[in-house]
Amino acid sequence: MTIRDKILVVEDEKSISSFIRAILNSNGYDVIVAHTGSEAFSMISSHCPDLIVLDLGLPDMDGMRIIESVRQWTQLPILVVSARTHERDKVEALDRGADDYITKPFGAAELLARVRVAIRHTRLSLGGDGLANAGRFVAGDLTIDYDKHQVLIAGENAHLTQNEYKIVALLGKCAGKVLTYDFILKELWGPQSRGSNQILRVNMANIRRKIEKNPAEPKYIFTEIGVGYRMVEGD
Repeated sequence: MTIRDKILVVEDEKSISSFIRAILNSNGYDVIVAHTGSEAFSMISSHCPDLIVLDLGLPDMDGMRIIESVRQWTQLPILVVSARTHERDKVEALDRGADDYITKPFGAAELLARVRVAIRHTRLSLGGDGLANAGRFVAGDLTIDYDKHQVLIAGENAHLTQNEYKIVALLGKCAGKVLTYDFILKELWGPQSRGSNQILRVNMANIRRKIEKNPAEPKYIFTEIGVGYRMVEGD
């Protein structure tokens, strides 16, 4: 018998929660639904879901509170699905600990893709230096060789600097997930670097010149405007 991933959908609008449930159920997921924040806390404790799909505009509390509370004791992945489209809201949710953020309205294909990525990283830990110390990440012609600390394009060394390699290696480990500027800076250069986005922009421009055929239309590392960067999913 195959064990199905259990997903808790926290959404107060019943038409939307029913839509999400139907999509997830038809694709093999076990779905439970909470319509309030208090229900969500109870279900998280009693059902131990593998993923939370979370709306921020709940009737009894702001969803940001749920993110903060969950992050105090577990790395359970949280996918925010919200009508809030302002960059500030996206950044706040991600910085507080959400793994990804989708704005309403959304399509079934996008939701399923984001769910797959989030569950794939359920046990991902970014402790220590935040980088995988062994193995390879491959996406198209791009290869991150963590053993040799190299990034290859079509088998050729891209000759990244140490800082450029750190950025690409971290994004590769979290492929498919949006990492905020502050998160990347904190992971790689410490808390004192928070807010100094210029170091990232300069390094990213150099990285794209080295790994992308057309830096203006990247295939591997995407910019989430005003939020951060996301590495394409691996092969």
